[in-house]
Amino acid sequence: MNNRPSFRRQQWQMLLGTMFCYLFFYTGRHNFGWAVNGMSADLGISYTAIGWISSSMLIGYAVGQLINGNLSDKYSPRKMTLIGGLLSVAANLAISFSHTYTMVLILWTLNGYFQSLAWPPGSRLISNWWGKSERGKAFGLYTAAAGASSVLTFLLSILLVQQGSSWQSLFRLPVLFLLVAVIAFYFIVRDKPSDKGFEDLHQMPLKTSSADWKERYMVVFKNWKFMIASLAMGFESMARYGLIYWVPAHYLGNSWENDPHNLWATILMPLGMVVGALLFGAIADKMLNHNQPAAIRLGMLISAVIAFLIFLVPIQNSIISGALMFFAGFFVYGPQSNFWPMSPDLLGEQYVGTGVGIMNMSAYVFAAIGEPFFGYIIDRTGNTANVFIVIMVICLMCAAVISTVNYKRKKILLIK
Repeated sequence: MNNRPSFRRQQWQMLLGTMFCYLFFYTGRHNFGWAVNGMSADLGISYTAIGWISSSMLIGYAVGQLINGNLSDKYSPRKMTLIGGLLSVAANLAISFSHTYTMVLILWTLNGYFQSLAWPPGSRLISNWWGKSERGKAFGLYTAAAGASSVLTFLLSILLVQQGSSWQSLFRLPVLFLLVAVIAFYFIVRDKPSDKGFEDLHQMPLKTSSADWKERYMVVFKNWKFMIASLAMGFESMARYGLIYWVPAHYLGNSWENDPHNLWATILMPLGMVVGALLFGAIADKMLNHNQPAAIRLGMLISAVIAFLIFLVPIQNSIISGALMFFAGFFVYGPQSNFWPMSPDLLGEQYVGTGVGIMNMSAYVFAAIGEPFFGYIIDRTGNTANVFIVIMVICLMCAAVISTVNYKRKKILLIK
């Protein structure tokens, strides 16, 4: 039996260690939006072409989710995360020395795959250490760490941009934090309680035959509720990345040098993401009786309204723009906390990594489709604000799809 006080300390150590690692993962991914303008001018390419580069990373990430989510149910999440982080740092550094569109495209695609080696393994690790009654809280904190990673990346990027640094520096300096974080993660965490001498919370009698991976995929793909929820997450992610990659372009493309303080309004968006991730799990559990789809629908409907208001309000109105940035991040990203618990709840403990991987794959396939389209809209209209009209429509589509999922966590799942 587990010694409760000692085990509790280890639970928190593993969760905080995983959160610390993911806090720096976006420095190798969300730095791209801040390099868009400089890269476009330096390489002489259109915003549509930039959109395809962005899309390539998301496609690489989506493929990685499909593969690595499954692998994380069999192999060490700790080792997979370390490998992914180190390779992502290497890819970012290589991009900073690239001088052609093709080379950046290839390296950014590979970086997407490398980045995918973290989220499903981290989800697997958290599920191994946290029981069902507290898993919503644990996943909420994990998701908040991802949101905080956007805050950190935006902060570092804004500082570099305001100092007149080249777009190459955005791929060199921020990822040094990721390098330190993944190494620290490897030495701090362990994959499951038995690695630290405790009794494992969940027994997962998976076979060792070559058919294991097929069985895991089939269980997930046959669960229609989970697949519809994954479709809804695709729309949510498309809206989220529409904000992450094109809000910087929107602000940098409006003579930001005349009012450089306006750039700081953008950092309120990832801050809103952090707060939303922390609170949306509680919104579903406390206010909506564990009804995850209802919480997602609420967030996306409000997001649609906010996206329309961003379209209407000029950037020069920094107070209102800042407030809208915060609430856009809060309501677009917060519902992600309600998606992840569906994997263990609908699929079972032994399929957590595979389920998270497939759900995240859907998220990034949709985001990848959206990026070149957003770039095309800007090229055709010459107005970055039109992106927010598209985001409004996407949010409404997400709300409509998730409304078809009649899912409420059963009370029995709230007992350890």
